[in-house]
Amino acid sequence: MDVLQEAEMLRKVPFFGGLDPAKLKLLAFTSRAQRFASGENLMRAGEMADSAYVILEGEVEILGETSAGEFVVAVQGRNALIGEMGVIMNAPRTATVRAKDAVRALRIAGDVFLRLLTDNPDCALHVMRVLSARAAVGLREMELLKGQLQEAQAASGRGAAT
Repeated sequence: MDVLQEAEMLRKVPFFGGLDPAKLKLLAFTSRAQRFASGENLMRAGEMADSAYVILEGEVEILGETSAGEFVVAVQGRNALIGEMGVIMNAPRTATVRAKDAVRALRIAGDVFLRLLTDNPDCALHVMRVLSARAAVGLREMELLKGQLQEAQAASGRGAAT
């Protein structure tokens, strides 16, 4: 795949849809296409975040981990941007991302991604909106789980009292 084809694929990614063609071509040129086999990690929790990925083909699983082992938090597919949170926060990865099937992804170096955000306010605003929406969903899920836990604790307390 050449730079023009990659730039056209990037146009379909919601984060980058508003960029002008020249910036899309530059982003495609400075990024690197990579392939991952099913079960292969794109990134691991705890690693320093040095890049973000755009999924061009296939699906990835975002994995969480507890003392009982790994579990799937979410599945992302074509046109998804992953790994951007760690780059923005300049912090280690918070999750492991593994190819669910054969995956082709575009690796965007962290400095290129940050420069893209600082040079393009509309793109930065879109990233903020998506991250805010993810945080809101996570908060709602946490509140739901907290309620379920409290109900389970109350039910187990009633069972012990009888």
